[in-house]
Amino acid sequence: MKRIDRLKKLIRVARGKQAPDLVLKGGRVLNVFSGEILRADVAVCDGIIAGVGSYDGPAVIDVAGDYISPGFMDGHMHLESTLLSPAELARAVLARGTTAIIADPHEIANVLGIEGIRFMLAASEGLPVDICFLLPSCVPATDLETSGASLSAAELKTFRREKRVLGLAEMMNYPGVLSGSDSVVEKLIAFRSGIRDGHAPLLSGKGLNAYIAAGLRSDHECTVMAEAQEKLRLGMHIMIREGTLAKNLKELLPLATPGNSRHCSMVTDDLHPHDLIAMGHLDHLIDIAVGEGMAPVEAVRMVTCNTARYFGLRDVGAVAPGYRADLLILPSLAPVRVRSVIKGGRKVFDDGCFTDGEETTRTECGQMSAMNVRPFDREAFAVPSRGERIRVIGLIPNQILTKLLILEPAVRDGAVVSDVGRDILKLTVVERHRATGRIGLGFVQGFGLKEGALASSVAHDSHNIIAVGCDDGDLFAAVKAVEEMNGGLAAVRNGELLAGLPLPIAGLMSDRPLAEVARGWEKLRRVARDFGSAPAEPFMVLSFLALPVIPELKLTDRGLVDVNLFEHVPLYAAG
Repeated sequence: MKRIDRLKKLIRVARGKQAPDLVLKGGRVLNVFSGEILRADVAVCDGIIAGVGSYDGPAVIDVAGDYISPGFMDGHMHLESTLLSPAELARAVLARGTTAIIADPHEIANVLGIEGIRFMLAASEGLPVDICFLLPSCVPATDLETSGASLSAAELKTFRREKRVLGLAEMMNYPGVLSGSDSVVEKLIAFRSGIRDGHAPLLSGKGLNAYIAAGLRSDHECTVMAEAQEKLRLGMHIMIREGTLAKNLKELLPLATPGNSRHCSMVTDDLHPHDLIAMGHLDHLIDIAVGEGMAPVEAVRMVTCNTARYFGLRDVGAVAPGYRADLLILPSLAPVRVRSVIKGGRKVFDDGCFTDGEETTRTECGQMSAMNVRPFDREAFAVPSRGERIRVIGLIPNQILTKLLILEPAVRDGAVVSDVGRDILKLTVVERHRATGRIGLGFVQGFGLKEGALASSVAHDSHNIIAVGCDDGDLFAAVKAVEEMNGGLAAVRNGELLAGLPLPIAGLMSDRPLAEVARGWEKLRRVARDFGSAPAEPFMVLSFLALPVIPELKLTDRGLVDVNLFEHVPLYAAG
């Protein structure tokens, strides 16, 4: 049918002159515009909502007593952090009411570059969840680490005509923005007509003004109310984050008032597989918000129309005429319970079952593995004693921020070693992309391990192999286990691999179903807990200790990074 004929048909259906394709009868519609919940029918024509009112037709779904909501939208999510292929993730979140995700393929792009972005676009095509992308702005994230690729503004521009590419993803290199770095400014100019997402933790004052003036219009890194208020007042769209590690929702929810909440969204950012199974996705965030006193419609706005408006998606995010029929049938709003999901006017999930059957979701990996480590032995982890005080990364519970600590080292046989008694453990980052042989060495306090070692090829943002452990032998065995899996997660004690989870897609994602990945993840958590791990999510905490854009102290394959100075610093502190 031609476009003009489709529009004429839509108009006739809306006027009641022609029968709709589908009628949702007698439901309670969440009106995200007025903030009301109104009893009405919803008429659907060619996948579009034709009208909300009183309608009849040959195909009717009785939803009396149920709520009709727009499909939920996650405005900031890294698919790779779920450890799932796009197809498997789509099925997991669809059952929780999510019908759209705005993803930043930053992680896979830092490993595989252009090919990683192409893989994500291809692997997410035609899924029952719309996955749109912002192009990674920081590949590499900084020059303080070794990544698997480097993407210029010219290379990113080749994706601008992709229908599901909406703009430029989070600009983590805020020092580059403030200093007017040519490569950073070129990317900002290249995407001046699209979305340019922000990422500026703790940035304030004139520096924040300059960052926003450069065109960055959102932030998902706020951790305290004063920071969020300043950014909101200066025009940023505030994405309040509640993921597996960073949990900021309860702290920041009071920011969103009836007068300003249209400038706020709720997002997950990084979410791991066991949380998807145990708690859910955006439905869980709505439950938290309502539990904190927010009206249900207001909470739904923050994962529907607010997000859609920020990203310029004009036909989604509401139950209203002319909007796409991406709808949820909810028997309960507190807590949120999803009975059915209608995508583009077609029921795709109903009463716990996917209507397309249980077809396989395994992703063909091809040559997606990326493991290129120069051979080394355990002596590479030795740290000669050269001073009386060392810089130590201090963990902050439930945050990806860390502290810079100055502590006395434990020395044995002329070398600095892990001090289990004071919870100061050796940390290492081994370069895995270019076989450079670079190995960064440092120490971290707050992990709590009493024995063993943990290692992972998921290490933001360049995703080299990162490991923490109580002795060099287990550190070496854990790193080698990850290398031999061609990427993954490992827990080792006395040289023995006690738990492992292979991640064959770029060392970041599994090709296995959610339940299987979650079981592997849970076993790793259980073993780490047996080792004495203080963080509930040790592998997620570990993954962020290599992220040199989040204050204060981090470790890359090139050494320790003082993020406030945005430069490398020695292990040994003066004085």
